[in-house]
Amino acid sequence: MNSNESKEKEYFVGLIIKRLEEAREEIIDQWENPMDTPTRHFVLDNLLPNQDVEKIYSAFPRNGEGFFDRESFREKKRTSADLSNFNPILSDITYAIQDSRIVAKVSELCSIESIEPDPKLYAGGLSMMFPDDYLNPHIDNSHDGERNLYRRLNLLFYVSPDWAFENGGNFELWDDKRTKQKTLVAYQNRLVVMETNKTSWHSVSKVTADRPRCCVSNYYFSETSPDGDKYFHVTSFSGRPEQPIRRVIGVVDNALRNIISKTLKVGRGKNLVNKDK
Repeated sequence: MNSNESKEKEYFVGLIIKRLEEAREEIIDQWENPMDTPTRHFVLDNLLPNQDVEKIYSAFPRNGEGFFDRESFREKKRTSADLSNFNPILSDITYAIQDSRIVAKVSELCSIESIEPDPKLYAGGLSMMFPDDYLNPHIDNSHDGERNLYRRLNLLFYVSPDWAFENGGNFELWDDKRTKQKTLVAYQNRLVVMETNKTSWHSVSKVTADRPRCCVSNYYFSETSPDGDKYFHVTSFSGRPEQPIRRVIGVVDNALRNIISKTLKVGRGKNLVNKDK
């Protein structure tokens, strides 16, 4: 990391800590009293000055060049954990959110002890979703790439300008039976933080806009599971309420991938991690 990149990252760290502290009471209230969903979460708008968010958005490759295509009945999107070939501002904002000072602040606000960032971006990085892209209801895989730590928090920072509900690509939190969702619009400059556990079902609705929905994704882990018990599961997908066949396929698909992953100790996306970290 050169001095300019380090300065940019430090700049973002300072701004984010300040914004988190400004919204302390609101964040704690949201976290402790989740509305319309059993999953604890908080939403923080205006995370950074607008001009900085515009720079971050402009640094995303417009057509997703250099990103990995994920496409199946489960999802359709493009992701990248290798940030070395992109504008340094994308690495700066990603690793600013992983900075130990921000990790400590989020840990304090969410009352989750001993959480750690994900420097190899096994779970995180950049994502882009284009027209008709989607992410079906799912619970995230339980562990990091080495299976030493449990996934505990998802931190999603949206940067696409002038985003609206009508654009699709909105974040959804579901009840355990996936019958009712709470929709959080992917407004530009919005940070969404949610807990990850055995029942934290979430999804992204189909994108209908004619431009990309861009997100900086980070995840925090800990040695202790959310409920204190030992468990393991792969990323497990279901269908939306109007997709009963996908729900049946999902049950079989999840079971098979769980068996394979446990037996062979292989993980979805392990070959896509940022090997520089």
